[in-house]
Amino acid sequence: MNLYLQIGKDFGIRENQVKKVVELLDDGSTVPFISRYRKEVTGELDEVAVLNIKESLEKYRDLEKRKVAILKSLKDNDFLTKDLESKISNTTSMSVLEDLYLPFKPKRKTRGVKAKEAGLEPLANEILLGKSFSVEDFYNDIVKNEEDAIKGAKDIIAELINEDPMVRSSLRGVYEKRASLKCSVVKSKLDDDAEKFKDYFKYDEPLNKVPSHRLLAILRGVSKGYLKFGISIDKDEAHYVISKYYPGNRHRTIIEDSIADSYKRLLHPSLETEMKNRYKLSADETAVEIFQGNLRELLLAPPLGERVVLAIDPGLRTGSKVVCLNKQGNLLENVLIKPLPPHNRTEESGKVLKSLCKKYNVEAFSVGNGTGGREMEEFCKSLNLNIPIIMTNESGASIYSASKCAREEFPDLDLTVRGAISIGRRLMDPLAELVKIDPKSIGVGQYQHDVDQKLLKVSLENTVVSCVNAVGVELNTASKEILSYVAGLNSSTASNIVDYRGTVGGFKSRSELLKVKGVGKKAYEQAAGFLRVRNSKNILDHSGVHPERYSLVETMARDLNVKVDDLILNSSLRDRIDLKKYISEEVGIPTLNDILLELSKPGRDPRDEFELFEFEDSIKNIEDLGVEMIVPGIVTNVTAFGAFVDIGVHQDGLVHISQLSNSYISDPSLIVKTGQKVKVKVMDVDIKRKRISLSMKL
Repeated sequence: MNLYLQIGKDFGIRENQVKKVVELLDDGSTVPFISRYRKEVTGELDEVAVLNIKESLEKYRDLEKRKVAILKSLKDNDFLTKDLESKISNTTSMSVLEDLYLPFKPKRKTRGVKAKEAGLEPLANEILLGKSFSVEDFYNDIVKNEEDAIKGAKDIIAELINEDPMVRSSLRGVYEKRASLKCSVVKSKLDDDAEKFKDYFKYDEPLNKVPSHRLLAILRGVSKGYLKFGISIDKDEAHYVISKYYPGNRHRTIIEDSIADSYKRLLHPSLETEMKNRYKLSADETAVEIFQGNLRELLLAPPLGERVVLAIDPGLRTGSKVVCLNKQGNLLENVLIKPLPPHNRTEESGKVLKSLCKKYNVEAFSVGNGTGGREMEEFCKSLNLNIPIIMTNESGASIYSASKCAREEFPDLDLTVRGAISIGRRLMDPLAELVKIDPKSIGVGQYQHDVDQKLLKVSLENTVVSCVNAVGVELNTASKEILSYVAGLNSSTASNIVDYRGTVGGFKSRSELLKVKGVGKKAYEQAAGFLRVRNSKNILDHSGVHPERYSLVETMARDLNVKVDDLILNSSLRDRIDLKKYISEEVGIPTLNDILLELSKPGRDPRDEFELFEFEDSIKNIEDLGVEMIVPGIVTNVTAFGAFVDIGVHQDGLVHISQLSNSYISDPSLIVKTGQKVKVKVMDVDIKRKRISLSMKL
């Protein structure tokens, strides 16, 4: 199989482009590096295309490894024919490959195998060929009578049908087109929690129409023991399909019995399991894709930037933890205040906050949006400090506070203080802080605990890598957690970087990275362009221009009789650069355009500018809501069935997909993104069940 051609067909990419990407990957290049700095080589394939090629390459190479193993097994057992070898070599499907191998696969002692050992295979062949036979000829110590002989022959024929690649392929097609998913309740397991799955107590829908979130919900109900489900096709249609390959003859009744047995006992269970696995994988992929989209929006949320921040982790019974962070996110001071019920020490707490604001010239408040968040926001506003008060999503802050990295940075601090620090830092730079938390714990997924965990882990890591490298990382201040996601680096080299800069007092240039243990020429090539050294003498070290192109930029400056710094400071000088003059075998217009863009704004941040947002002051609890109210909100999670919106009442409301737009949409992510600020109308409020229905059809 031509891997390059096949992958190209899968994604509509030219074979030569695929070949170049594969060569770069095999040479140790990373996806961010290839898509950013090798545009001429790949024909300007973006990061998504390069990642698709990488993942498909792994899949097809696994397929090729399986082919080699199967071919060896067939050859060793003298089963391999030229026709079979050709079919195996040319298949692009793992399921078809296993179908081809099935008849020759070493078997346990099945009924058919036992019948063959009893000498009944010739009888089965005569039945299939429609020949007459004398059943007495097959009697022996095992086969005592006609019933034993015919039963054994049927078992052989049933297994022969089951192992026929043409039969399996044809039936698979019927399952794909017309299978139904049927679900029912396990009455003996009914309890209050089972009510969550009542929509599926009696459920029947074409399998290919079942949305991914619905299938995952059913599977969750099955795993909890509340539901049972199956996938099936019309039995008569299945028998008809099989009979086209095994038509009746003078022994029609025997053959029809064998077909019925083969389908019920062998084919259906096998294909049902295959369909369950396939559609589960498809649902997993959809859920993971949704999670990736939400995570990307959250990681790339606009940062407040370098400001002195006072962060509060609200608490009722035990009080609220307050921390002051400097512009680099370092802890200045932490205190405990108790302005909320049941303590209500408002005057004392107000004096503490005012004192901290004056002492450190606080520029913004970051208030966790958990329990007591809106009450704390109201209290802070009552102080009239004329400082922005921002409600910050605290999902995962408690997990971070108990993590190894939090313990290492703040070994002597209480968990709640660490949580408050995280709340402040994620306002200043969401990406830098959220990479310290397992992405699954950030709370922006759909059934993330039900999907394939390996698939989820790899996909989310790819998303974090993409976001980190898109933004870039400051080499002298970045945590080892975020450094580990930089292209070409890992947790070991990231730790070595932090240790090195602690020893020498910081990096003075990008090239100094080569002095770090474990960072060789290849790692440096991959990582350098995504790392920034703000105080370097070489201004290009604070840009996205790769060091391999420094000499090119210097040539541009020389040709204009100016310095590189002048090119950055003076747009009119950049306008005079004739890009065509610098085209070479390695550098084309795409890279030259990227260089000019970097020179215009070195170290540019692709994230949007931070915008202040405020909830409706009069609404703080679900009881404050009324139908038809129009209120501001922030999208916290996008799923396949709609979007959840925080409107400031501790319970997110759901905008069902049907309420996102006045026109039909199939994908909520086309309308809304996580972190988006929206206006919503309250459609229904169920205080007892804590459910809020919202609409964006205003």
